[in-house]
Amino acid sequence: MKLQKETENRQGVRNRWYDDACGTAFALDLIGERWSILIIRELMFGPRRFSELRAGLPGISAKILTQRLEGLEASRILKKRKAPPPVSAQVYELTEWGYEAEDIIQVLGKWATRHPNHDPTLPLSAASIMMSFRTMLDPDRVKGFSAKAGFRIGRDQFVVTIRDGAIETQRSETEGADFIFTGSAEMLAAVVYGGEPIETLETAGLLMLEGDRKLAKQFVTLFPLPEKLPQEV
Repeated sequence: MKLQKETENRQGVRNRWYDDACGTAFALDLIGERWSILIIRELMFGPRRFSELRAGLPGISAKILTQRLEGLEASRILKKRKAPPPVSAQVYELTEWGYEAEDIIQVLGKWATRHPNHDPTLPLSAASIMMSFRTMLDPDRVKGFSAKAGFRIGRDQFVVTIRDGAIETQRSETEGADFIFTGSAEMLAAVVYGGEPIETLETAGLLMLEGDRKLAKQFVTLFPLPEKLPQEV
């Protein structure tokens, strides 16, 4: 028991031990606690301040967020540093190894959305909707498509570039984008995954689209959700 506790402290994993040499079991020791994977998701597009992480994860308490950040830092998944002016605040960012977890997040997300109980109308963070585009991009639908899409979601701005079948996402100013969507992540999800007409949400004042409308309408068709599991008989 003493050896086990010392091993946990040295490796920085959470206070749980599966006693299993499988890499999957150890992965759960590293990121299996509630909120851990979602914190990693929020950091996938660059450093975030503590307050920004809480804004993206409104259900988490300050105490739990602090604990998870400390655990992920001890596990070498993220690190903290002082951002240069004009930010001049402590930020958290993924390590190079931490960024490799994107594949895990994508596979989990695509796998889970096949369940009939998955509800795409639930609240989403800006990082979540951006990650969903990277996850759900269909290799057949994207053939021959090229565009630079801008998104203004609250205080967050992103540019998504699709070219030669590949997608690149940056947290940056949207100037120069072929088209720009302004609205909440939920409204974007309603268009992309719920099939809601863009014009309907524009009329209701819930979404705004600027720029090349034809290209934008093609963009929102590139991310089909996977086929649902059949209902139990």
